[in-house]
Amino acid sequence: MHHEIMTALHAQPAAEPSTSHGPATRTAKVTIPGNGVQCTVICGDNRDILPTLPHAHFDLCITSPPYWQQRDYGAAGIGNEDSVDEYLDNLIETAALLLPLMSPTGSIVYNLGDKYVNGNLMLIPYRFALRATNELGLQLINDITWIKQNPTPHQYDRRLTSSTEPFFHFALNREYYYNRDAFSDTTDQRQPRLQPSPRLGARYRELLEQSDLSAAERQNANRALNAVIEDVRKGTIHSFRMKIRGIHAPAYGGQDGGRKMHIERDGFTIIRITGNTMKKDIIESPVESIKGNEHPAIYPVTVIRRLIRMLTPEQGNVLDHYVGSGTTLVAADREGRNSTGIDVNAAYCAAAVGRFKNDVANGAK
Repeated sequence: MHHEIMTALHAQPAAEPSTSHGPATRTAKVTIPGNGVQCTVICGDNRDILPTLPHAHFDLCITSPPYWQQRDYGAAGIGNEDSVDEYLDNLIETAALLLPLMSPTGSIVYNLGDKYVNGNLMLIPYRFALRATNELGLQLINDITWIKQNPTPHQYDRRLTSSTEPFFHFALNREYYYNRDAFSDTTDQRQPRLQPSPRLGARYRELLEQSDLSAAERQNANRALNAVIEDVRKGTIHSFRMKIRGIHAPAYGGQDGGRKMHIERDGFTIIRITGNTMKKDIIESPVESIKGNEHPAIYPVTVIRRLIRMLTPEQGNVLDHYVGSGTTLVAADREGRNSTGIDVNAAYCAAAVGRFKNDVANGAK
């Protein structure tokens, strides 16, 4: 057993009673060196602790709050409310405390689980996302779906096994840090280059002749077609697609510079395909379990590492205010980021400290 948290708890005087959060909790803080970075674990109620943390400091908050009435987390508070609305109220109240702590380019990522009540799926994660955007002014950038390769089986024969959970990526504004290329794993590879066919682009030329484009528009389209075919032959791009006004379905969306505008203005648009695997909003990974760890819900280190790489600079600062088993701390250290974790459950804090120390000692990467 790791005694730092427990010893600190017993050494601390009780906090002043809190009228808004119920009985006061004792707090304890431990800082541990990592692989060129450091990790801090704070045990106590995050609603009391978050206002004491430095403002504009964290590049990313990534967390998974206790699921509502799903598991016994061993402590009173969030997850044990009588109603979904009360649960969401508490989540939003706590999420609001994050806003001053985030850097101007920071992101907030929440992973939440859902719940059936009387056979009805409550859509708790999506209700939270709507409230976070409407009430906190956050921008929802992506709903990233975690596909569990080994979901927990159930005994119900009148619904399918739940095997996905969302990771909502929120940003404070449009200037959020984003390294899209870093959202990769070993399966993300460039498509092999194929020898272009001598008839490459011939079908588009036929369609251009059948179109109602003006002579000048067809001339410009053929010139652009020749250029993109040459790029394929040189290996600059992998392949391309062409959309022609009146031939192909109209493009949806349409801001300045978009495909819809190109088709309306020029009569065509060309989509250049680099050959890199698309960065899709899906992560497939098994649910993890850790021998000797008491926490009932552990999200995978591999998932968190990919998100940390994409949303934080090197040596950045990562926060998890429902730190639980300590996955975020381990993932941050392996990616060379500093981390801070908070949990109200002293046993979880102690386990997270022990897990982090073991991971550093074993040189895990």
